[in-house]
Amino acid sequence: MKYYDKLIFELSKEGRTGYSLPCRSLSEVEGSASAAIPAGLLRAEAPALPQVSEVDVVRHYTNLSQMNFGVDTGFYPLGSCTMKYNPKINEEIANMKGFQGLHPLQPACSVQGALEVYYNMDKALSAITGMAGFTFNPCAGAHGELTGLMIIRQYHLLRGDLKRTKIIVPDSAHGTNPASAAVCGLEVVVVKSNADGLVDVADLKPLLGPDIAGIMMTNPNTLGLFEKEIGEIAALVHECGGLLYYDGANMNPLIGMVRPGDMGFDILHLNLHKSFSTPHGGGGPGSGPVGVCEKLLPYLPVPKVVKKEDGSFDVVCDSEKAAGQVSGFLGNFGVILRGYAYILMLGKQNVKLVGKYATLGANYIKESLKDCYKLPIPSVCKHEFVFDGLINDGSRKGTGDEREGATTLDVAKRLLDFGFHAPTIYFPLLFHQAIMIEPTETESVETLDAFIEVMRKIAAEAAEDPAILKAAPHNAPITRPDETTAARQPVLKFQDEA
Repeated sequence: MKYYDKLIFELSKEGRTGYSLPCRSLSEVEGSASAAIPAGLLRAEAPALPQVSEVDVVRHYTNLSQMNFGVDTGFYPLGSCTMKYNPKINEEIANMKGFQGLHPLQPACSVQGALEVYYNMDKALSAITGMAGFTFNPCAGAHGELTGLMIIRQYHLLRGDLKRTKIIVPDSAHGTNPASAAVCGLEVVVVKSNADGLVDVADLKPLLGPDIAGIMMTNPNTLGLFEKEIGEIAALVHECGGLLYYDGANMNPLIGMVRPGDMGFDILHLNLHKSFSTPHGGGGPGSGPVGVCEKLLPYLPVPKVVKKEDGSFDVVCDSEKAAGQVSGFLGNFGVILRGYAYILMLGKQNVKLVGKYATLGANYIKESLKDCYKLPIPSVCKHEFVFDGLINDGSRKGTGDEREGATTLDVAKRLLDFGFHAPTIYFPLLFHQAIMIEPTETESVETLDAFIEVMRKIAAEAAEDPAILKAAPHNAPITRPDETTAARQPVLKFQDEA
């Protein structure tokens, strides 16, 4: 461990300080009577803060910031997450003074510009997706899923169709799909995939009936494959009285090319922090706007922005059919504003390039590595694809040279030594050693070539000496933590072992 990899508490030396302020007691401060701290709130002893110099503080936090991996520092091929670069113009717009100081409780007449952004974003996303209208209230993708399912339930309940309590979910679905359905009180019914990795229509048909509320799908699916039978699936589900829900996590390759509404989907959520290039990760911020077809517009949650006859904008908070209220206000305005800036930056013509370049990049990587990594489904993919581990993992079992082969986890760890973030691993669950790769449209061919070269080098190392991968990463402060314990028993504060 390098010296500045230590925690700030470990750098502490008694008596060391990084500031010099006048020694004044509280009684000497002007107006101290009103500023006095109640005795019950005062500490019995001083807090155990680290005692360090200014230069130690600066170096410590600067080094911490450089230890983090982000899309601004390197290639992030995290499948299913669409970790695309966020253009800085988005931040410039979001930081404009006219937007920064707004408060959600201001009267509508004083925030007409912000309400117009909501309204225009509604129209833009409706045009891109083929929906009739959106709500921006959901604060994340999974929140959007829950909102969409609440709308489905409300639609059936208000029609008196109380027996529709089941939702169909493909076995390749994102894990949030069945989780959101369970939270919404719906029973999950799983439909299997066929040998091509697509929804098995033959397996779907017997599941359909008067108890089906709908089906949740993403297209392309989590294998990055386009569901070619979506037209037939939509017809079958609608025929039995159900609705089609579109998980917008994989919307990126469709932007400007194909609209979910035209495929037959009735309702969808989008991840603005994925497809529309706003900040992603670190627990937030997020935004999961939900769009619906014409007949579901009355069920959108409140509040919502409307345009009045005089051209001004207002916020409506009452609706007889609305599926309740899912957030305090109109959603994460700063994230929505960034997404709106991204759409305006691309324009009507260039928005069509998003899906094309995302698909081209994924297929380029797939075809360049399929002789080194197992490709279970060789079809043309969309924005992402899945390998099933290495073709030659270096295993020598049964030859007298007993040596464990390299795994998908080992490949992911080794990538860190070369400055690349690992792809998504062990998802989807259809493949034991899954490696899901998504380059996004923002990466250059030079970046893709560099990634391909490193992946081939790792494959060669695995074949010749998997111990290199087993010990990776070789130059990280933390190498192979117990991830299960870290997740279930996190240590959230410094513990002085002395």
